[in-house]
Amino acid sequence: MKRIRAPAVFLLLVSASFSAGAQGLPSVYESIASLFDIDLNAGLTRMLITRIPMGGLAEGMGMAYTAVAADSSFLELNPSASSIQDFTELSLYHNNWIADSRIEGAVYTLRFGHAGFAVGGKWLYLPFTEYNDYGDRLSSGYYSEALLIGNASVHLFPGYYFYGVALGANVKLAYQSFPDFADANGILQAGSGFSQSALAVMADFGLLTKFNFLKYYASRKKNVSVGLSLKNLGPPVKGDPLPTTATAGIAYSPLRPVTISSDFSVPINLVDLSKSENPYWSLGTQFVVTDFLSMQAGLQVKGANPRLTVGTAVDFNPLTLFVNYTLDLTTQLTSLNHLSVQARFRLGDMGRAAKSAKVDKLYTDGLEAYTRGDIERAIVYWTEAVSLDPSFDPARDALRAARASLDVREGMKSILQNTN
Repeated sequence: MKRIRAPAVFLLLVSASFSAGAQGLPSVYESIASLFDIDLNAGLTRMLITRIPMGGLAEGMGMAYTAVAADSSFLELNPSASSIQDFTELSLYHNNWIADSRIEGAVYTLRFGHAGFAVGGKWLYLPFTEYNDYGDRLSSGYYSEALLIGNASVHLFPGYYFYGVALGANVKLAYQSFPDFADANGILQAGSGFSQSALAVMADFGLLTKFNFLKYYASRKKNVSVGLSLKNLGPPVKGDPLPTTATAGIAYSPLRPVTISSDFSVPINLVDLSKSENPYWSLGTQFVVTDFLSMQAGLQVKGANPRLTVGTAVDFNPLTLFVNYTLDLTTQLTSLNHLSVQARFRLGDMGRAAKSAKVDKLYTDGLEAYTRGDIERAIVYWTEAVSLDPSFDPARDALRAARASLDVREGMKSILQNTN
C-alpha cells in the first residue's frame, strides 16, 4: 500500500473543506476551529493598538479594571473615572509586546471639583523588513500605530450616603502607518505604504458608581463599584470595522486591603453584526501588603487561550512603579512572556485632602459644641462644613437637626415668657 504524501493530504483536506462548505456542512477549518475554540471572526477589525494594554495597574489586574478605575490606567477602560481620581497624575508606560514590537504610552489626568479631564496617547511600533524569494532585502522600515485620547467626565449627585454617578467620554484619533514595499519586480514603490495607511476617529463612553454591600470593616470608601463602558465607537476604516466593545465590570473589597474585580466584554462588529467576535471575560485582584507595596494578579480568557498576569507596585511617593509579567497564550500556540512597566507620578490633590480634613474637624467640633448645649456654636461649625463640602451629608443632617432644636428652644422660651 502506497503512503500518501503530505501535499496530497493537504489537497485532500482542502478539497474536503470546499466540498463540505458547498454542501452546507462545516469545513475542515471550521471543525478544527471548533475543536480548539478558535474564534472565526477574530482579526477582522482595524486599529490593533486600541486592544493592546499599555500596562500598569490595569494590566496587572488582567484588564478587569472597568469598575476599579483607581488611577490613570482608567483612560483605556472607563472614561468616566477622571472625575473621581484623588490625585493629579502623570503616568509613563512601556510594554515589550510580541517579538520585536514595543508600546510606549503616557497619560496625564487632573480634576477640578466634580469635573475631570485627561489626555493620553500610545505608540505601537515594530521593525519591518521585506525580502525576495532569494533572501535579498528589498525594503525596511517600521509598521506603527499611534493613538491620541482626550477625556472629560463629571461626577453627578455626589454625597456621603449615595455615591452618585460618574459619566465620561473619550475622543480618540488613531493612525495606522505602513512602510513602503516593493512590487513583483523587486522595485520599491514610493508611497505604497501610505496608500494602505489609515486614519480613524472614534469615541468611548463610560459610567461608574459605588455603594456598600457586605462590608465588615470601617471605611468611608464604598466597597463595591460597578462600571459600564462602550469603547471604540466609530465609522469603518477603508471598509473594515473598528474593534467596538461593550463591557460591564464589578469590583468588590471584602476586606480593606483586598480588591476582586471582573469584566465581561462583548465585541460588536458595526459593519456586520453576524461577524462579531465571541464575548470574553477578565478576572483580577489586588492585595495591599503595606502602605508602599501591593500585589496584583489577573486572568483574561478569549477562547481557549488565556493571558495570565502577575504584578507588583512599589510606592516611593510621589513615584509609584508598577511591573507586570504576562504569560500570553492568545497570540500563538507556544507561550509568550513579556514585561510591562508603569511609572506613575502623583502631582498633588489640589488641596482636596486638606479640605476634607478641615470639614471633618468642623463636623467634630460641632458635635462637641452640641453636646455642651451650645447649639449656636454647633450651627456655626456645621454651616461652615457644608459651605466647604455641600456633599458631606452628616454635617447637613446635623445642621438641620440643630436648627430644629434651636427653634424648639426658642419656642419654649416664648411660651414661658407668655406664661409669666
